[in-house]
Amino acid sequence: MSELLAAMGGPVVLVSLAAGLSVFAVVLATSLFAAARRERFNRLRQAALRDGGRVAAAGRAGPQRDELVAAVRPLVDRFNVVKERQVRALRHKLAQAGWRSRDALTLYMFAKLALPAGFIAVAALGLIVVAPENTSVVIQIGVVLAAGLAGSYLPEAVIQRRVESRMTNIRTALPDALDLMVICAEAGLSLDAAIARVQREMGEACPDLADELRVTSLELRFLPDRRQAFENLSRRVDLRPVRALVNTLFQTEKFGTPLAQALRVLASEQRNERMLRAEEKAARLPTIMTVPLIVFILPALFVVILGSAALDLIEVFGSM
Repeated sequence: MSELLAAMGGPVVLVSLAAGLSVFAVVLATSLFAAARRERFNRLRQAALRDGGRVAAAGRAGPQRDELVAAVRPLVDRFNVVKERQVRALRHKLAQAGWRSRDALTLYMFAKLALPAGFIAVAALGLIVVAPENTSVVIQIGVVLAAGLAGSYLPEAVIQRRVESRMTNIRTALPDALDLMVICAEAGLSLDAAIARVQREMGEACPDLADELRVTSLELRFLPDRRQAFENLSRRVDLRPVRALVNTLFQTEKFGTPLAQALRVLASEQRNERMLRAEEKAARLPTIMTVPLIVFILPALFVVILGSAALDLIEVFGSM
């Protein structure tokens, strides 16, 4: 068996060929499905134009994304790597990252399938081109497997990073949004109108918070139970300040307490908490700067201070 593997070029070559064939198959299937999708889209567009010039919303958004989704969905469905009970958790995680489209899960699963194969192919090709000839087979296989694991973990890391960044932005901008909501409530606007107005005003300052408020405003209009809309907001934005806001809105609607007064107290608490976080971050700065100071600044300082003295000592002892 070892002689056969040596004759065929080694296990790394076989793995690279298999990964290359899988990537080629994925690209070929994607192109074929995209061509079929493009043809169907053109037929639908022509039919819509014949019916009076009304083009579907998907057409206005552009056919490229729809073509990509239609191309990768059969591949994802064929492999069926996600169990039914995991779909809800993945959709919730994607919603926390701000990707609520029904096609987000399909694109995520396609990335989970395609990226490991691509990373394995790149790693195997790099080993063939760069690695020395006497490199151990175990090391080569380990590098290839590590590349595959990295490609499999990359979509999860991207989503987790996106969720953390989004939650940080929302936490930072929430006190300002509460101040605007207090102004709207004191001006006589209802809760729905205040949320819609704050969503429009916060569009440029914090798009993430504006997006969540937009979804909440739509749910308040269309859901039969208003409490469900607030619970959905608390579920999407898993932050303590948002949960406090949701509880405050529950109490104002249930007991009839003044909305402006409750929001003013909550906004004051959130501003104080934001200031405390800033002070805590500033207090940690000296500790964080200790390692860069020791590694980068002190050696250069020692060279500047002791360099002339060392040269003088070298000159004195050299002349003796």
